[in-house]
Amino acid sequence: MATASNNVGIVDLRGQSVPGDENGISDIRQEIIQGLSFPAGEKKLPTLLLYDERGLRLYDEITTKAPEYYLFAAEEEILKNSADDIVQLMHGMGGQNISGEVVVELGAGALRKTSHILRALSHLSPSIMETPPVTYYALDLEKTELERTLSLLADSDVGAEIQGKVTTKGLCATYDDGLKFIQGGGLDNIQPLSLNTSVQYKLEHSTGDVSPSSTSSRSRSDFTEMTPPSTPGAEQPPLHLLFLGSSLGNFARGEDAAFLRSLPLRPGSGSTLLLGLDHDNDPEQIESAYNDTQGITKAFIMNGLKGAGRALGDESLFDIDKWEYVGKYNEEARRHEAFYRSKGPQVIIDPSTQNPISFLKDELVHIEVSHKYSDKDAFNLFSEANLRPVNRWTDSSNRYSLWLLERPTFTFPLLKVPSVSEGRSPFGMPTIEEWKDMWAAWDFINRRMIPTSMLFEKPIDLRHICLFYQGHIPTFLDIHLSRLLQEPHTHPEDFKYIFERGIDPIVDDPTQCHPHSEVPQSNDEWPTHGAILLFQSKVRERLIKLYERISSGNVTLTRKIARVLFMTLEHEAFHAETLLYMLLQRAGTGTIPPQGFIPPQWSILASQWDLAPRPPSSTVTLGPAIVSLGHDDDEADDLSTDIVGHEFGWDNEHPRRDVQVDEFRIEWRPVTNGEFFTFYKSADHGQVQFPASWVEIEGGIQVRTLYGPVPMKVAQDWPIITSYDNLSTYASVKGGRIPTEPELRLFLDKFECGYEGGANMGFRNWHPIPATTGGGRNGGRGHNGGVWEWTSTVLEKYDGFVPSRLYPGYSTDFFDNHHQVVIGGSYATIPRLAERRSLRNYYQHNYPYAWVGARIAYDV
Repeated sequence: MATASNNVGIVDLRGQSVPGDENGISDIRQEIIQGLSFPAGEKKLPTLLLYDERGLRLYDEITTKAPEYYLFAAEEEILKNSADDIVQLMHGMGGQNISGEVVVELGAGALRKTSHILRALSHLSPSIMETPPVTYYALDLEKTELERTLSLLADSDVGAEIQGKVTTKGLCATYDDGLKFIQGGGLDNIQPLSLNTSVQYKLEHSTGDVSPSSTSSRSRSDFTEMTPPSTPGAEQPPLHLLFLGSSLGNFARGEDAAFLRSLPLRPGSGSTLLLGLDHDNDPEQIESAYNDTQGITKAFIMNGLKGAGRALGDESLFDIDKWEYVGKYNEEARRHEAFYRSKGPQVIIDPSTQNPISFLKDELVHIEVSHKYSDKDAFNLFSEANLRPVNRWTDSSNRYSLWLLERPTFTFPLLKVPSVSEGRSPFGMPTIEEWKDMWAAWDFINRRMIPTSMLFEKPIDLRHICLFYQGHIPTFLDIHLSRLLQEPHTHPEDFKYIFERGIDPIVDDPTQCHPHSEVPQSNDEWPTHGAILLFQSKVRERLIKLYERISSGNVTLTRKIARVLFMTLEHEAFHAETLLYMLLQRAGTGTIPPQGFIPPQWSILASQWDLAPRPPSSTVTLGPAIVSLGHDDDEADDLSTDIVGHEFGWDNEHPRRDVQVDEFRIEWRPVTNGEFFTFYKSADHGQVQFPASWVEIEGGIQVRTLYGPVPMKVAQDWPIITSYDNLSTYASVKGGRIPTEPELRLFLDKFECGYEGGANMGFRNWHPIPATTGGGRNGGRGHNGGVWEWTSTVLEKYDGFVPSRLYPGYSTDFFDNHHQVVIGGSYATIPRLAERRSLRNYYQHNYPYAWVGARIAYDV
């Protein structure tokens, strides 16, 4: 049983068994012996040794007396300026309801920075209460230090201010033991973590990955969305974790993501993690931070030798005079490394076993590492940890960031580009994990954002009722599986008749559509919703069994099989986005905002966006250049079993072809809502249409979001979403034009940052954001805010084009001189689509609903 200290409320787990841990706290002595048993040059000591009682006080001195150590000051600056905003966003899902809430800080230290968060938390409670609604736990290793710091906090001005609003307690434990204790339900109001909640269901058939190997190294569960709860996370209050001081940097790469994955943050519950990360700053600045002129850092590191001796049974076992501190920055690995250097050859004797441990002259013994994080590192880390960035704050010198993160109901991992030996393309045959990610997203949209009352409604006139898409997706998959495997259909024949094809607008009148299968005209002629979901479940089972048959060798995997799997998965992804841009038109009047994701706080975001840097110039000049378009993916080779390194694509992506691009200028960022709004107010409305992404409310124009309309001021720097015709007219007024596909491709190749660089795609947000406008750490490289981009290139046949054998009408039905090529991706485009360079999408030039914007290009 864990014990509690009576004076300041400390739960002491030292030497105790915690829920879910039969072995109790880890054996530090064994870690030391194991680390010192390695060959010369590989020896190491556990970093934990640095944080005994004296070490914690020395670290506190580093943060207060060593100005070179910028990390503490940078983080404190952020918290001083933004703690109220941080706390407001932490509670974005639950509003002001904080009853029974628990906040845990991992590695709390002196609590000076934390006091800003505690004060902000107290602001959420309207009055002093006998039982405060929030309980804060400071988790650290040393009980004496916890007692001291919590007592100092209680006696401070902050302690008086939070009294009756926030209860402060301690948790004396390692990270691992403390988290196991929390996960096992050890803290007040925190129940044992269970993924078997009302918002998830376990797939009846779980299968391992099939060849080719998985693109994801994440530890993934086989859960996907099923039914909406009345209130997300209603089973218990959310848990909020604080992990400050860039302490995560002490983990090895890969171990940091594994640690974050282990955090007990229930998906979609509103639980959050506030994480501090140091940037990959100037190497000299970093080395100085870990080697202050007063020698405090040196004393902090050398104190670890006393801790090592004490753990082995003799505090003076390591003669401090025979060792020195060595710190250096490894720029390639982006980490600072701390070592002990043996001044000469020496031998120490383990007091317990009398075994000798030898050290050579100048031998280094590793004690600590502090990784630094580029933007790419950070987004890669979050993806691997199944976390979604809610917001980010940086200090005034842009050296340090605080990230607020959540574990959402579903996520899409980063695309992995394997080593040459693996040879697998991230755009090859999808894995079963990719399917499960897609199903989670599809079910979330269809079962949590569409109320029952809307199932038989058309969000826009040009498309079907919402119910149609729930049947169309499994029908499309089932038809292609049956053709592929020469097996009977899963569904009755009427399902095929009703759901076989979708409708796409053509020519200048968007009310006219391509001829496809007829659909019922009255509600009672449609299959029931339950019948459709049962059918969907059976088709998914059928797909999973196909993967099992491939994995067992009962089905020989060919490119044709892999192509069907690629095509049907991406078809579902395209339709998920289509359904969402339809639902956007009913946001606020029917469509349910995305639950299970912390909603945006527009005022906070708008104030941050207003401070975003602007580029040194509004345009960049590119060309002349030869641009490669497309890739080689010939369906004539589909009998081949060589698929490991093959990249699949739609028919209009094949073959690869080179195009000459002359010199031109292009805008750094796409046309924004604010720019187009100014133009629209003075334009001839016979030539320019009111954008479908806008809505007029009480005489004022606002911008649609899935959370409802927002003021133009909030969305003024978002890319405008409107038709090609509207944007082409605006471009001509400015003396420019919409860029061609090769021109835009050249620009995006040079400046697009991609999903791992923070681009707004793959449901990172549920709304556009201002495009990165240049300058800053990335030298102008950036995303476009989360929309596709129009080109002036008409979708038409080109030399070498061959219609798809599996889906002959995919492109050819739209070679009508009325469809423009669009490239890129939106905030609802999955990464394997948005990041495939060869991907070409298309919409009719006057189509108003798709999430597409445009840059302006100029002839030189």
